[in-house]
Amino acid sequence: MMDPTTDNAVHAGDPGTARAALEALRAEIAKAVVGQDPAVTGLVVALLCRGHVLLEGVPGVAKTLLVRALASALELDTKRVQFTPDLMPSDVTGSLVYDTRSAEFSFQPGPVFTNLLLADEINRTPPKTQSSLLEAMEERQVTVDGTPRPLPDPFLVAATQNPVEYEGTYPLPEAQLDRFLLKLTIPLPSREDEINVLTRHAEGFNPRDLHAAGVRPVAGPADLEAARAAVAKTTVSPEITAYVVDICRATRESPSLTLGVSPRGATALLATARAWAWLTGRDYVTPDDVKALALPTLRHRVQLRPEAEMEGVTADSVINAILAHVPVPR
Repeated sequence: MMDPTTDNAVHAGDPGTARAALEALRAEIAKAVVGQDPAVTGLVVALLCRGHVLLEGVPGVAKTLLVRALASALELDTKRVQFTPDLMPSDVTGSLVYDTRSAEFSFQPGPVFTNLLLADEINRTPPKTQSSLLEAMEERQVTVDGTPRPLPDPFLVAATQNPVEYEGTYPLPEAQLDRFLLKLTIPLPSREDEINVLTRHAEGFNPRDLHAAGVRPVAGPADLEAARAAVAKTTVSPEITAYVVDICRATRESPSLTLGVSPRGATALLATARAWAWLTGRDYVTPDDVKALALPTLRHRVQLRPEAEMEGVTADSVINAILAHVPVPR
C-alpha cells in the first residue's frame, strides 16, 4: 500500500493532480528501467483507456522489469504468470475446489483476479490456455461452472513475447491480438543507455529488489478514475473522427494487406489519441495525436500478404505509408 508519509506520493482529486501523479510514474520507473519512455507512455495510455498491452522484444531488454516497475510505482495489486506449454486455463482463471469440511465446492480464484496481470511469454502456452484470457480481457469477468465472476477495477493485462524465437511457441490468434489495445516494441538500448544500465549494475542495482532501487508508489486507483473522467471530456471534432475512419479504411484497401483494421481498431485509435492528448495537457485531439498512436494501436491488427512479407514489407511501413497519403484535416 502507498505510504501516506512518502514525499512523492500523490493523492487523487482533481484532473490536474491526477495528471501530475501519472507524470510522476516516468520518474519512478526510470529508477529501474533506462530509456524506455515510449513503452512507459504506452502503458499509461492503456491504463487510461482500460486496455491491455502486448510487449514485444528480444530477451534481455527489460520487458518484465518494465511491468514490475510500473506495478511498484502504482498502488495496485499485481500478479505474474509464467506461461508454459503445460499451463492449464484453470491455472490462470481459477477453479472449483471441494472442501471436505463443508462438503461443498468453493471457488479458488486464479492469478487473473488482480489489477495488473503480467502474462510473461504468453506465446509459449497453447491456444486453449491463451483463450482463457479472452473473456477476462474483453468482459472484465471470468466464468467458471456457469457463474460469472467480475474482475477488479482497474484491470490490465501486460503480456510479453519474444519476436525471434519461434520454437515451442504458439502464435496469438487474431481474436486475441485484437483485444490488446497496444502492441509496444521494446528496442535494444542506445549506446549511452546501455552504458547507463551497466553503470547502475556496477554500483549494486538489483533488478529483483525494486524497493531498494527507490521505486515508490506515486499513483493509485483514485488517480486513474480522476484521469479517466478527464480523458472522457476531451473534445473530438467530427474532422478527427473522420480522419481516424479514413486511416482504418485505407488499411482494408491496401494491396500489401490481407486483413485490415476492424471497427474495434478504429475505436481503439480514437481512444488512445484522446488519452495522449490529455496527457500532453490539452482538452482536444489533434491529427498529430492520432499519428502518434497509430503504429502501436494498429500494427497488430493488420495482416501482411505473404508476398509482401517476403519483399521485406512490415506492418509499420504499410501504416506509415497510409499516414503519409491520407489527407490530414485542417
